[in-house]
Amino acid sequence: MIEVDSVSFGYGDGLVLDRVDLRLGPGLTLLVGPNGCGKSTLLKVLAGIEHPDEGRVTIAGHDLWREEVAARRHLVYVPEHPDITPYASLIEVLTLVCRLREEPVERAMQVLEQAGLAHRASASVRELSAGQRRLALLSAAWIGAPRVALLDEPLESIDRRLRGHVLSWIDGLVRMGATVVVVSHQIEPFVASASFVATVGGGRVIGPGPLPADATERLALVERAARGAAA
Repeated sequence: MIEVDSVSFGYGDGLVLDRVDLRLGPGLTLLVGPNGCGKSTLLKVLAGIEHPDEGRVTIAGHDLWREEVAARRHLVYVPEHPDITPYASLIEVLTLVCRLREEPVERAMQVLEQAGLAHRASASVRELSAGQRRLALLSAAWIGAPRVALLDEPLESIDRRLRGHVLSWIDGLVRMGATVVVVSHQIEPFVASASFVATVGGGRVIGPGPLPADATERLALVERAARGAAA
């Protein structure tokens, strides 16, 4: 469960989030809205990348900034633009992730193989292409069993095989009762698995509201919300 209480955040004089209250529980929530409305910023605040100017975020009852270790223990975040320490090797980064999540270190090479990056395991992060860095972040997310997954454009710049793997992984998280939040311009692949939709705009968040059972109706509702219409 993610709880957001009266959170405000802005860059300079520009307010992006204005006293947002939000409750996100188990299941897949699609976070939608027009370009530039603040979806990625909200995801960064939920992930603890950006500190709220006001208010607080709690993950499973733990304050994200006062109880960081407990709040972040079962949280994964995949940003739209990959940003990883440049000088460590890929296998060193993923081995560290294994240790932090108390997973066998052998899991590091397993996820690299799944991502098609095993041949780059000893390369430093700065030697990787932007696409490979993105795959590295997805690989890190596959380690362990997160209870909260925040995913910004998780299907961007990946091939069909990995696309299927990512969607299956998300479905698995949902079945296990995880709270999954997805921001994506590619709405249709996620609609069947989604339970909720929340719309961002004007500094506010509407929802999350439940999605109808009928596939056509739910897609139409999400598309309207993505355009900024009321969900």
